[in-house]
Amino acid sequence: MPDRSPQIRLLRVAVPVPLPRLFDYLAPTDGVEGEIGSRVKVPFGARELVGVVVDVPTVADVDMATVKPALEILDESALFAGELLGSLRWLGRYTHAPLGEIFATALPGPLRRGEPLPATHDWAWRLTAAGHAGLADMRAGRPRVLAERLQDGAVNEAHLDPDGVEAASSGTGAWRAAARTLAQRGLAERIAVAPLQTASAPRPGPQLNDEQQVAVDAVLAARDHFAPFLLNGVTGSGKTEVYLHAIADCLARGKQALVLVPEIGLTPQLLARFRARLGVAVHALHSGLSDGERARTWAACLRGEARVVVGTRSAVFLPLPDAGLLVIDEEHDGSFKQLDGIRYHARDFALVRARALDVPIVLGSATPSLESLHNAVSGRYTHLRLTRRAGNARPPAVRVLDVRKRPLQAGLSPELLDAVAAALAANGQVLVFKNRRGYAPVLLCHDCGWSAQCRQCDAAMTVHAGGRRLQCHHCGARRPTPNACPDCGGLALQSQGAGTERIEELLRERFPDVPVLRIDRGTTSRRDALETHLANFGDTRGILVGTQMLAKGHDLPSLTLVAVVGIDEGLFSADFRAPEKLAQLLIQVAGRAGRADRAGQVVLQTHHPEHPLLESLLNGGYGAFAAIELEQREAAVFPPFAHLAMFRAEAKQVELADAFLLVVRRALEGADRALRAGAPALELSGPLPAPMPRRAGYLRSQLLLSATARGRLHRVLQEALPVVRASPEARKVRWSLDVDPVDLY
Repeated sequence: MPDRSPQIRLLRVAVPVPLPRLFDYLAPTDGVEGEIGSRVKVPFGARELVGVVVDVPTVADVDMATVKPALEILDESALFAGELLGSLRWLGRYTHAPLGEIFATALPGPLRRGEPLPATHDWAWRLTAAGHAGLADMRAGRPRVLAERLQDGAVNEAHLDPDGVEAASSGTGAWRAAARTLAQRGLAERIAVAPLQTASAPRPGPQLNDEQQVAVDAVLAARDHFAPFLLNGVTGSGKTEVYLHAIADCLARGKQALVLVPEIGLTPQLLARFRARLGVAVHALHSGLSDGERARTWAACLRGEARVVVGTRSAVFLPLPDAGLLVIDEEHDGSFKQLDGIRYHARDFALVRARALDVPIVLGSATPSLESLHNAVSGRYTHLRLTRRAGNARPPAVRVLDVRKRPLQAGLSPELLDAVAAALAANGQVLVFKNRRGYAPVLLCHDCGWSAQCRQCDAAMTVHAGGRRLQCHHCGARRPTPNACPDCGGLALQSQGAGTERIEELLRERFPDVPVLRIDRGTTSRRDALETHLANFGDTRGILVGTQMLAKGHDLPSLTLVAVVGIDEGLFSADFRAPEKLAQLLIQVAGRAGRADRAGQVVLQTHHPEHPLLESLLNGGYGAFAAIELEQREAAVFPPFAHLAMFRAEAKQVELADAFLLVVRRALEGADRALRAGAPALELSGPLPAPMPRRAGYLRSQLLLSATARGRLHRVLQEALPVVRASPEARKVRWSLDVDPVDLY
């Protein structure tokens, strides 16, 4: 028989570097075999990196000078397998991003750094055979008390010490010392057990109305296969009740449920409600948790221990071996889109995962994105409607205030202040909504016209701290407010416009006997700050001043008046998505009023009361606005009737950014010609200056691609990107590709 060369086993590894290729390493010789989907530590230049094995080829020969051995296999079994591995590969293809960076994005920090998968089990104590045999002969004392407690079986440590402290006054309060004594004698041992589920009896919820019941029945009828649902319910219509009934059914079948929410601030409120209603442990995953907490939730999902998870955008990457249901609450919200690094959209990726997992997915919103509405109208999604508020709640009355030629204090008209006073006199709560934080948006000199501009960005600096500090909301730069004008030396420096700080100051002066609480990024930076602020605010009369974080899903039953100020700047934006975003924001914030049995009122203050957007919202609601906007999008060939991609480039010299984008344009045009075969050409716009040409000291340009067919867009990108990445110009700039951009800035 002819001699056969020994086969050499390689590991093909996706390494977290911005290179669109895989790297081969020799498998370690320690006998631990790396599975596809497991992490591996590898040398990479002068560094050691943690990558993920994506293939295990065997070859007859290898150049030992170029292929290095892997340093260590970090996982006994794969972290990425089956559906999750396949979905992440899909995401890499769709975003045209390196697979190694995709895997790194999907992992929590400790696992990304190569730390072991954290333990998620609990510890318990049990008697050994010697302990059972010797129990009758033990002397009285705490060890015997503990041994008697253990004679019927293992007991979780949390049950031995339910308060989490060693209360020496109780019979088994000092159980730790007693346990050590028993262990030293060989009479008891500590063992790992399944995590203790802090379950309680599920609480019954309110009776479903007929619309809610129809929605629940539709979701339950599709429990065994992929089915996308758009749950389009007006604010306060009880969408969460539909989620809870669907999740309860999911749990009854032994399945996992994942719920995505747009903001950290919504998570604690939703967690408390879910835990009370479902009677099971509900896990959380969001950026407000420590790295260790996030890693434990990830591991609990991988092991199938976490049955219900509520999380923000990154929770879409959780492993779900027993998936039964996915829910995207407030599916329209822009925060589901990652704006740097791997630019994925959590809602869209969740749809991909639901299809691969073959489970239903519910997208809920009072103001669905036009993309989701278009999918519902075209039959891709099942459209479920909740048209009335749950219980006795009634829609709020809406009033438009024309403030042209009216005197304004901190941006508030006398009529609006009177409405606030009337609501407080009736022991109601008031929300004054202004989507601009800070004291004032501009500081200028009344004598010469100088204004405070950021030295690193093409943007005005916002006045903060009652006029004492300037801050750029784009790059974060800060500096003290000057005592005199830097240009003319004059002392006539004035804050122009009003932000939440200035409105808060005015309302405190106007209503000194009423609590005034400001809710914006400045007051909610600490963990659980929003939940704490709202809990302290309570249900008594008072005033909330806040930005859009208060417009998202918060249940404020005592709120009777919502006053919306400063909407005019959103009526005339150059961004084609601006009308949609403004309409969603107005409907969402207006929906906070009158959610209990007290009537609510909404006051919209504007200089443009005849604007078509306001008229369509007032006369026909969000549905009428969306229908008109979809017609305009179709006529202009904008999404959802076209598919976009954006190349962005930035450099210290704008010429370098533009030169790179010209290379990109030529590569795209070449690929488009080669692939055209009678199909319409891609539309290319640019290179053009970004709407903010200078940011954080870098000059920024962009190039926009548009195609009526999604597949064509991706084929052209796939052909052009190797040329783009290999160009010398690519190494002179910072650049990115954003597929399906939500902000054209």
